[in-house]
Order: sequence, then C-alpha cells, then structure tokens
Amino acid sequence: MNEFFNVPKIAYEGANSENMFAFRHYNPEEEICGKPMKEHLKFAMSWWHTLCGDGTDMFGIGTADKTFGGKTPMEVAKNKVLAGFEFMHKLGIEYFCFHDKDLAPEGNSLQEFQQNLDEIVPLIKEQMEKYHIKCLWGTANLFNHPRYTHGAGTTCNADVYCYAAAQIKKTIDITLELGGMGYVFWGGREGYETLLNTDMGFELDNMAYLMEMAVDYARGKGYKGDFYIEPKPKEPTKHQYDFDASTVLAFLRKYGLEKDFKLNIEANHATLSAHTFQHELRVARINGAFGSIDANQGDPLLGWDTDQFPTNVYDAALAMYEVLKNGGFTNGGLNFDAKVRRASHTYEDLFLAYIAGMDTFALGLKIADKMIKDGRIDAFAKNRYASFDMGIGEKIKNKQTDLCALSDYALSLGSVADEASGRQEYLESILNDIMFGK
Repeated sequence: MNEFFNVPKIAYEGANSENMFAFRHYNPEEEICGKPMKEHLKFAMSWWHTLCGDGTDMFGIGTADKTFGGKTPMEVAKNKVLAGFEFMHKLGIEYFCFHDKDLAPEGNSLQEFQQNLDEIVPLIKEQMEKYHIKCLWGTANLFNHPRYTHGAGTTCNADVYCYAAAQIKKTIDITLELGGMGYVFWGGREGYETLLNTDMGFELDNMAYLMEMAVDYARGKGYKGDFYIEPKPKEPTKHQYDFDASTVLAFLRKYGLEKDFKLNIEANHATLSAHTFQHELRVARINGAFGSIDANQGDPLLGWDTDQFPTNVYDAALAMYEVLKNGGFTNGGLNFDAKVRRASHTYEDLFLAYIAGMDTFALGLKIADKMIKDGRIDAFAKNRYASFDMGIGEKIKNKQTDLCALSDYALSLGSVADEASGRQEYLESILNDIMFGK
C-alpha cells in the first residue's frame, strides 16, 4: 500500500543540522543518567489530535483533511490506524494514547459502537506487532456527545451514568487487550455551571463510585497498571471537580482511591489553574502520585486550552527535573496532547510539530540532568533549611517536641528575625548558566 505521508523517516542529525525533517537534540539511544533518552521520555502519539483533529475551533470549520482517503466512517477509521502507525514509525515514537471514540465511529447505538471497536482493534494489534509500538494508556470519551451535557459520572441522569459505565468497561477491555498500562479519567464535563442546580456531594459520591467500580473490574481481569486522573480547572464546565493536583489528591484520599490512582499532569491545564507546570508535577511527586504527562503548552494571553506543541525549553527542563527527581516514569510517559495551529494544516506540519516537541523535551531532559549534576540549586535549597538540622529545629524535624516546649524556647529567645536571602534571581541566573553557559 502507498504511504500516507511523503516524509522520510526522521533521524537524529545534531544541533547543526539545517534539515527541517531531522532531530537536532533528540537522540533516542544517547545515554542520560544511566539509560537511553527514549526510555526517559517515552513519547506517545495522541490519537485524537494527531489523527482526528482537523483544525475546527469555536469560530470556524476544519482546515485539514483527516479522512486519509477513506470514503465511509469505518474506512476512515481503518486508514487512521494505518496512517497513525506509519506516522509513529517515521518519528520513532513507541507509544500511543487513545479515546474509544477516536478509534471507531459511534454509529447509531452503543451496540453498533462496540461492534465497530471490535472490528478495528485487531487491525491496531496487527500494526502494533508490525512496528513494535505499544499502548501507553486508554480512556473513554465521556464529554463530546450531547448525552453528557450534564456530565458522565456526575450526571443527574441515571441512564447516562450507566451508558458512561458501559463505555468505560469497553475501553478498559480494549486497553487490556492492547497491553496498555494506564487508564485515564479526564473529567471533561465532571463539574458544574452553577451551584443553584447542583448537589455537589452527591455528584462526587457518584464519580468516586464509578471509579471504584472501574478499578474492581480491571483488577478482576488481572490489570496491573495505573489509573490516572487528569486535573483541569475549567473549560468546558465553569468549575471542574478535578481542578488541580491538590484538589484531586483530596478527592482520592476522601474516597480511599489513592492506592490505585496517580495523576496525569498536563502543562496547559496547569496554566489554566494559575499554577506552573513544574508546580503541578511537584505536588504529584511529593505525594507519591506522579504518573504520566500530557506534553503541551498553553497561551497565557488566552483563557482556554490551546493545546499547543511544547517549545518552551525552560518549562520542559523544569518538568524533566521533577521527572528525574521522581526516578523517572513507571507506567506513564510523555503523551503529546497537542495540536498544530489551525493555519498549520498540512501533513508536513504534523511532523514538524512533533519534531519540535520531541527536541524540546530532549533538551529539557539534558538540562535537568545537568541541573542535578551541577548541584548548586539543590544545595542552596537544602541549606535554606539548615536550622532544622540542629538543636530545636532537629527536634521539630524528628517530631520530638510539643507546643509547650516550642513556646518556652521562643520565650527564651527575645527578638527573632529571619534575615536570610532567598536569592531567587541568583538561582535563576544559575539555571541560565546551566542552560547557556560553557
């Protein structure tokens, strides 16, 4: 069969290459911190944006043809499979992520949808074996269809809740069949527009129960992977229940789900919640809940999820610093939940966008490794808390004191002032030195 993309296999050519279709920084076999770069990064293709996104936005119809020559819905779906694996093979990407609705048309009923999925999954497995590509994670699309106007797990309609459960069950089955080690809950409409018509407690109870049932079902089928929640504060609903990493952690702990669920952190969602990408990763990491990453970036001048390809090397470096501090990925990876701009509508633009994103995170990985080996930033941060390594501070650190003892100690001090400098500018200059110095 003829190729879908008139683009060569992308190779690493080094920083001085002038070839648009080459990696300048991503060298998959280059060893960083004890293992190949590709194992640190575990890049994944997003089935939805890459193979389905046609540039449609709230102000205009699509600008890109993503039918890949198909004439019927199922022909289009099958051609997307073939195109997607050719695309990943040419980029050297070894993983993909999917929503159920990305893979096959919904048809006119749940039964027809599941039949279409049953027809498409064997073709995906065939291509996975051919190209040695793996499934990173799967998820169910519980937000596009009008039935989910009021949410899925948090809906006010019991029939809709059951329909969502059926989609989740089927998508878990597919994820297991494809060997995926992650299943994501993204609360696309799990939130509210107004509290005047919302029973928040009931909705959260129902959402937790749906997740609990999903865990029980998957574990009962022998699933050993992770479940993820992807925090996002708003859009499409005014306020979503998975607002940010801290909110999600509180939810998981309330319902006893923290042993099975980790967080899938998206850079653009961090922006929308008024946090940095690094902040959300740090919160997940220090709470033992870091799982996977959706690699993209947002536009701070726009108030919605722009899902741009990541090109900010500072953000990528600080993100990979958190990943390395975590000991790397376990079951997760770097999924490019990113779409080319509406005006970038050719197949070549898809390749160029992925090359840019992969090079950005390769640079970020190398810089993060340098930050850790350089040691100045870590040493400064550690030294800030030196007073907790001796005397009364050590007792606080080791939880060997009480409020009365601390009060007596404070009364014996007289005046107290903390005159140590935080030296933020100095530390930022160190980062610049690591990134751009000799």
